[in-house]
Amino acid sequence: QVQLVESGGGLVQAGDSLRLSCAASGRTFSRYVMGWFRQAPGKEREFVAAISRSGSNTGYADSVKGRFTISRDNAKNTVYLQMNSLKPEDTAVYYCAASPGLGVTLKRSEYDYWGQGTQVTVSS
Repeated sequence: QVQLVESGGGLVQAGDSLRLSCAASGRTFSRYVMGWFRQAPGKEREFVAAISRSGSNTGYADSVKGRFTISRDNAKNTVYLQMNSLKPEDTAVYYCAASPGLGVTLKRSEYDYWGQGTQVTVSS
């Protein structure tokens, strides 16, 4: 069992940066692939980024590639999402998720544990 708590969301202007954090409970954090998803009002929850257990492999949605960076600190049981050059279309609730799978995956169904989400609002 893994419990996830996101933080770091807020209201920013277009072009600004934010760093989201997701703290995980338990001693098995390093056994999970970690991902970030987001859900805008009236839209499906979509994949944003994922990182392998060791942190050596990452994957990104095309819409955020080059602007967002996912990282993790297994000693601190924390995964991060650095978001730069934010756009109004990045406005959404951002969720952290954990997958027991072997590799980086963008499939929502492969993530077993989810946080409650943190709101990111980007004004134009």
